[in-house]
Amino acid sequence: MVAQGRVTDLEGFLADVAAREAQMPTGLDGGIGIPHCRSEHVTEPTLAFGRSAAGIDFGAADGPADLIFLIAAPAGADDAHLTILSSLARQLMNTEFTDALRSAGDAASAAALIRGEEPPAAGATDAGSEDSVASSVAASADDATGTTTEAPGETPGDRPFRIVAVTSCPTGIAHTYMAAESLENAGRDAGVELVVETQGSAGFTRLDPAVIAAADGVIFAHDVSVREKDRFAGKPTVDVGVKAGINRPAELIAEVRAKAERGEATAAARPGTPVERTGEPGEGYGSKLRKWLMSGVSYMVPFVAAGGLLIALGFAIGGYQINEAKSVTEHFDWGQVDSWGALLFQIGAAAFGFLVPVLAGYIAYGMADRPGLVPGFVGGAISVTIGAGFLGGLVAGLIAGGVVLGIQRIDIPPVLRGIMPVVVIPLVSSAVVGFLMFVVIGKPISEAQKGLTDWLNSLSGTNAILLGVLLGLMMCFDLGGPVNKVAYTFATAGISVAAPSDSAMKIMAAVMAAGMVPPLGMALATTIRKRLFTSAERENGKAAWVLGASFISEGAIPFAAADPLRVIPASMAGGAVTGALAMAFGSTLRAPHGGIWVTFLIGKPFLYLLAIAAGTAVTAGLVILLKGMRRTAPEGVADSVSPVPEAAAAKQPVAA
Repeated sequence: MVAQGRVTDLEGFLADVAAREAQMPTGLDGGIGIPHCRSEHVTEPTLAFGRSAAGIDFGAADGPADLIFLIAAPAGADDAHLTILSSLARQLMNTEFTDALRSAGDAASAAALIRGEEPPAAGATDAGSEDSVASSVAASADDATGTTTEAPGETPGDRPFRIVAVTSCPTGIAHTYMAAESLENAGRDAGVELVVETQGSAGFTRLDPAVIAAADGVIFAHDVSVREKDRFAGKPTVDVGVKAGINRPAELIAEVRAKAERGEATAAARPGTPVERTGEPGEGYGSKLRKWLMSGVSYMVPFVAAGGLLIALGFAIGGYQINEAKSVTEHFDWGQVDSWGALLFQIGAAAFGFLVPVLAGYIAYGMADRPGLVPGFVGGAISVTIGAGFLGGLVAGLIAGGVVLGIQRIDIPPVLRGIMPVVVIPLVSSAVVGFLMFVVIGKPISEAQKGLTDWLNSLSGTNAILLGVLLGLMMCFDLGGPVNKVAYTFATAGISVAAPSDSAMKIMAAVMAAGMVPPLGMALATTIRKRLFTSAERENGKAAWVLGASFISEGAIPFAAADPLRVIPASMAGGAVTGALAMAFGSTLRAPHGGIWVTFLIGKPFLYLLAIAAGTAVTAGLVILLKGMRRTAPEGVADSVSPVPEAAAAKQPVAA
């Protein structure tokens, strides 16, 4: 690739490949690795192929890969990148294709196979391998699955069984298209007309409504939400994870045919929503509950960030009495600083007013899809009204989702189904949730919320420090994951009122300080002891300075993914130190985000920064100590990727 001018800087390119691999392994079942990246060091989209006799571990469940496809695209060339990946993924489901690649005797034959051409005759030159495979592979991605409708006068008995399917995976690349290819192949073997809509990272092309209308059944093989799912309502449906679409397509086809024979129509085999169904069938209730709650938290966080920062800026401009200012609709002076402070504060307060309703609404959405939004928002708003706060929002969201799911299981006459989503479900579910929140459970939750607030306000000395340690550990345990979000949501809930207590602002300060430590600690460690880190990690370390300073804990994920047993404990130790010191120093924070950029809004800012520096030093020192106890990693390019054995590389030159 370098010799042909497709890669301009080998070290930089390999570092980009390794950085992408650190985000998520690219191994696929069947002995296949598809490392890929977009890089400023690539001049045009290129697909390279090689074989490894010993095998290279790309993180696949079934072991090392012997067929490796390296996909390189220029920075910003998303369409070409995804087109190559998606079309290649489809080909990899063909065992004849992979077997032929394993037996190809030279680079020209391998390149021809990947292009879909006839292999060159024996003794043919290898010149063809210098052409870009990308163009011909990309062309194969344009082979859209045909659509078929019944001919005039045709009856269902005169034609094959028809299925429409949707496939999607979290990254929207490989597994999405592998599942589609697997289902299509199984459909042909079963004599079924099967049409697939792939909802990948590059977007999706909707199936023709006439094709959906003519279908006898539906298969959803997905790990993320099915977009515009209502299009498929009213048909026998099988709903599974994307891997099931790859591994057992014939079973899924047989299952949807059996449902059609029994007359089952969209009673979803796995109740709930795409948020709930991001795992495999049979997933435990605890995992589902976590996903429901995380759905609400993920939608709430932007309101927290926007509203909290606006409130903090309002205080910074107008002073700490700005919360007592008149409404800007009654008094606003364009030339008065206090008026601008009041404006920012009141906008932020309006945004904060949505926190609990949004939390409750999207918890219910996670359980029951869009029908859960109305009762969820209503229950959240009632929680705010009666003073049940954050805890009330959690309960209201779960109740709303449960009520909607219960209503959806009732056998409704066909004549009423059209008004169920827009009239009956919102009306009945809102009334039930409102009754429960106002009359039955709202007051006990409100008392519990008040008790928690009073307890936090009473914390001082050793108790406050221990709380800081616990919050610091939680913030650094999974770096933006569920445990991190629990601690963060707990802190933001405390400052989401017009006049938060001093204890609530101390908790917010401790949480943000601890969350900054993991990326800052990794950045410091890569600066002090470079030889302990790969070149890709050293590059990530440079970015981690900014990410950590901005309170983006996810900046440490590439390090944790590569070496979790050393990086995570070191991060937790530093976070615990910082959380304890922040609480001991009594630093306060009114903003829920911003990192060092909101230092001017922090009470006792110098001590606050000292706490962060101490935790950063602990994390860096501990990770250096732990990494130093193992074999020292080699320096240079070789440490950033898993190299192909020299003998294998010599026998299998790159087909670019």
